[in-house]
Amino acid sequence: MQKLGQIQTLQQKLSPQQIQFIKLLQVPTAELSARIEEELEINPALEDTREEEDYNERETNDQDDEPLDDYEGDADDFEDDYGSEHESYEDVDIGDYLHDDEMGGYKMQGDGPSPDEEEREMPLATNDSLTDALLDQLGYLALDDRQYQIGMQLIGSIDSEGYIRRELQGIVNDLAFSQNIETEEEELEDLLQQIQGFDPPGIAARTLQECLELQLKRKNQQDQDVHNALRIISLCFEEFTKKHYNKIEKRLDITEEQLRDAVNVIIKLNPKPGENTSDFARNHYITPDFILRNNNNKLELSLNSKNAPDLRISKSYAEMLDTYDKSSKKDKTLKQAVVFLKQKLDAAKWFIDAIKQRQQTLLRTMNAIVEYQHEYFLEGDESKLKPMILKDIANEIGMDISTVSRVANSKSVQTDFGIFPLKYFFSESITTDTGEDVSSKEVKFILKEVIEAENKRKPLSDDKLEKILNDRGYNIARRTVAKYREQMNIPVARLRKEL
Repeated sequence: MQKLGQIQTLQQKLSPQQIQFIKLLQVPTAELSARIEEELEINPALEDTREEEDYNERETNDQDDEPLDDYEGDADDFEDDYGSEHESYEDVDIGDYLHDDEMGGYKMQGDGPSPDEEEREMPLATNDSLTDALLDQLGYLALDDRQYQIGMQLIGSIDSEGYIRRELQGIVNDLAFSQNIETEEEELEDLLQQIQGFDPPGIAARTLQECLELQLKRKNQQDQDVHNALRIISLCFEEFTKKHYNKIEKRLDITEEQLRDAVNVIIKLNPKPGENTSDFARNHYITPDFILRNNNNKLELSLNSKNAPDLRISKSYAEMLDTYDKSSKKDKTLKQAVVFLKQKLDAAKWFIDAIKQRQQTLLRTMNAIVEYQHEYFLEGDESKLKPMILKDIANEIGMDISTVSRVANSKSVQTDFGIFPLKYFFSESITTDTGEDVSSKEVKFILKEVIEAENKRKPLSDDKLEKILNDRGYNIARRTVAKYREQMNIPVARLRKEL
């Protein structure tokens, strides 16, 4: 038998303003401009002050429009959109939207160009995509329409690195089902070999071995080093990838010097021929959110907000609301119009406040990071990095860890020695023999120095690296050495071996 009961619970919910702030906080500077443009489009009460010069012209054009006082629509329909629970016209405080500080706009130092600065358009470089370049070359082959369609399918199967990862039988099935073209693997293989002769060298290969072979076959085969390099890739590819040089010398009956010269030819080849012809859309540019300068050992931090325009409440909307306040006509239609205006003005105020709070939070967080890692930012010496976790900064600025995490995961800072993501400065601590806590960044820095100074003919194993670090006072295990080495993309000792 079912029973009815009451349960009292306590739940935490975020207000729309808090949700808006959280979303804006995690947006990097490069994407903030697009977010602001989106808000400007959906909320006419929000205004970019750079459009002020066009205001008088727009106002003249608006005079021909039908005034809102003569609105003859169905008031019930208007009420359905905004609900009857909205506050009435008499509850609206017009003064909330007419303060001078709101009308003055919101601007921080470094926000966009000043009126005296000349606005310039930035030219964007364009170049053909890999697919376009290959299709152009396909047009030079003497192919009929059917063969051209097959060639287009093969080119369409090439990935961004320049490889065809899909099996030829799968491409045969694709042609049959999608284009009603019957073919066989042999025909695809013949056409594929022609495409593999296109530029860049090595394109349309199915494996790394085939890619390197295609590039070597384009070189002068009379050159002994090229000839030996092709033999190594064709006959001893597995031994080459594992750097079993002794086995290669015995199998191919070549000297160590000949092997060294052939390997020098191989390492100059391009393992990803498609990347050099990637289109402009694949280029990624970093826009730093902070700029940190060292002015005579005095660190100066500024917020890079050039992509954020100057925002303010629309004058026309505020004046419209003031006009309705002074109007003697107080019918239901006018009340609903005022509620609509108030909603848009509230949304504009909330957005401007969220932008303010976003930049204040960013500055507070970055200032705390600069203060914590002050010695590092003075010189850029990785050994000066202190152990620092999100909780340290959260306690310093009196905010939640999740807030610091949103800032650290998506922001970067430009310093005198490079651009770094904020999460670069966070690291775990390791205890030395003296009981001092040091950053894992410092250990990685020393580990990298040791590996770079090793004898490449006899590279150090992880066990030997562990012993060296332990002798220097860093108590870490071999598995930790392996973890740090992998994080720095340093291969194992066998793959670091050189001739």
